[in-house]
Amino acid sequence: MVIEPLNFESRPSLKNPILILSFAGWSDAGSAATTASRYMCDQLLAKRFASIDPEEFYDFSVQRPMVRLNDNKEREIHWPSYDFFYGEGIGAQADFVFGVGVEPQLRWRAFTETMLRFIRECQVGMLVTLGAYLDEVLYTRPVPLSGFSTDPKLMEQLDLVPSRYQGPTGIIGVLNEVCRKAAIPSLSLWAALPHYLSVSPNPRGTLALLLRLTQWLGIRLDMSPLERAAADFQAKLNEAVNADPKLSAYIRELKKREFEQ
Repeated sequence: MVIEPLNFESRPSLKNPILILSFAGWSDAGSAATTASRYMCDQLLAKRFASIDPEEFYDFSVQRPMVRLNDNKEREIHWPSYDFFYGEGIGAQADFVFGVGVEPQLRWRAFTETMLRFIRECQVGMLVTLGAYLDEVLYTRPVPLSGFSTDPKLMEQLDLVPSRYQGPTGIIGVLNEVCRKAAIPSLSLWAALPHYLSVSPNPRGTLALLLRLTQWLGIRLDMSPLERAAADFQAKLNEAVNADPKLSAYIRELKKREFEQ
């Protein structure tokens, strides 16, 4: 039996849609990117309307289905999937479509073709991907943001440091390359988080991504819950660092190197 990978539950009428994607896993340090997407979905009361079936793209021994009890105390299997949600733009001349799920383990070329089909059927005007990675950055400083785009002027507008990364890539890198070749405008926004405090979730990374993204897109969100979470998180980090002499010494060395540069 052939399974159709792309499934639409409804066909909403979308106005100049911008597609914002995040993937849990390799490109989501501190769960910063996927948390940002889910936060926007919650704030915009976004509704699920489509999904990509997992059968062809996930290794179920790696990304296992979950067993849950329903209201009748019956066991149900919940399969992993990549889901799409839409929310009407608030204070913007566009609607927003969010894609959230785990990075697929299999058949990336087929997955990107499925994503391209989704982009074309929804008449998406621009692709935005969110990511986060671990780096040698100071946890006491604002979260550094970098990225890349098909539009150099957009990089200047967002005041982003161009990414100079070379090496193994994830599905985000593949998707952006496919969109570039298909002449679909794209932007990838990344947060750098301290590798020596690889705590998940990291609300500081999520907040940094959302502040830059929503300012550019003109989305009005209530950031106060996330700001409180980020402040509490920072306070706990301070306590953890102060209680660990080796970690404190390492951070002092990082500050010294930053000063010397």
